[in-house]
Amino acid sequence: MTTRQGPDLASAQPAATPGWWDEPSPLADAGSPGWSLSLREPPGVRFDPSIPHPARVYDYWLGGKDHFPADRKVAEEVIRHRPQVVTGARANRAFLARAVRYLAAERGIRQFLDIGTGLPAANATHQVAQHIAPGARVVYVDNDPLVLVHARALLTSTPEGACDYLDADLRDPAGILTRAARTLDFTQPVGVLLLAVLHFLDDTADPAGIVAALAAGLAPGSCLAISHLTADVAPEQVTAAADAYNALTPVQVIPRTHAQVTALFGGLTLVAPGVVLVSEWRMPAGEAARPCDLYGGVACVSRRGRR
Repeated sequence: MTTRQGPDLASAQPAATPGWWDEPSPLADAGSPGWSLSLREPPGVRFDPSIPHPARVYDYWLGGKDHFPADRKVAEEVIRHRPQVVTGARANRAFLARAVRYLAAERGIRQFLDIGTGLPAANATHQVAQHIAPGARVVYVDNDPLVLVHARALLTSTPEGACDYLDADLRDPAGILTRAARTLDFTQPVGVLLLAVLHFLDDTADPAGIVAALAAGLAPGSCLAISHLTADVAPEQVTAAADAYNALTPVQVIPRTHAQVTALFGGLTLVAPGVVLVSEWRMPAGEAARPCDLYGGVACVSRRGRR
């Protein structure tokens, strides 16, 4: 694929986290506050650090350490077009924490299915859920083996609860539900998280159909949380930023409008305040919402039966 090359920003950035070609970092470093784990190549997994990866680009915006020059180049090129992408990435992490806290504390949900996990960061799903309910059970899903190596090393459960990790593709919702049933009881409510992942699917992949298939496998009282990139707030800047991202990465990102993001929930019942910017969703009183380019919302499966 022909790509448009942006400016070479690697020289201005910190050195990359050591890879498999360097001396391995001790696993004990994985417990550091930065959630960093040496990006070594695990057995049977091949990756090319010269190819940018969405999880590592996102990690850069979050202030993490697990990225390479190719990832930083993409991240900085997007920042050049839309500096608010950094605020948006961090607002999305805060939305994750508020959504999980809401589902665990106010909805009484004790099981979570986090699809599109990405690289570990603070306030991970199991941390938030198990802080409220130590026995909460969480399944993380990603289709990148390297991401799952990090997850298994860093995302560890309380003794009372459980964490499991699936190498699976979002385009196979039935397969995800079947394999997640090893850890989760789908006769009981489950909170499904689809945060900043559906915008990597074009319309031919039928993201709304995938959401519907996941919802159909959930018990009454279950909920789904979605966050998704939008260009509604700053059309020209976000479009330019998305174009720059798509020109430099093998995985394309697709901004959608408020109506399109809302439609992803199908016939599910939206929790107030509905689909809003993630920085505005159930913000604590007295805290100001910061501008961002992601919509988010939570919807519930009817207690009268599945939809």
